[in-house]
Amino acid sequence: MTMPSERTRSVIQTREFLIEISRNTDLPETVRRQAKQLLRHYPSQTEMLDAGQMEEHLTDGTIFQPIFSSVILDS
Repeated sequence: MTMPSERTRSVIQTREFLIEISRNTDLPETVRRQAKQLLRHYPSQTEMLDAGQMEEHLTDGTIFQPIFSSVILDS
């Protein structure tokens, strides 16, 4: 089962990967352009951690578990 901190870390690392792809001039322009387009609406690290904090607050004391986390644990 994926933990909220693992899910959060994965989304943040995916953004970093898309940034790398968008800047890699060894890749075709179409691939770099697609990565840039995906990044336009992709959440930043701050947005992800804020979302995790909000979810933790909203689910506190309920039977529900947050999807994302306000902290990133090392893998």
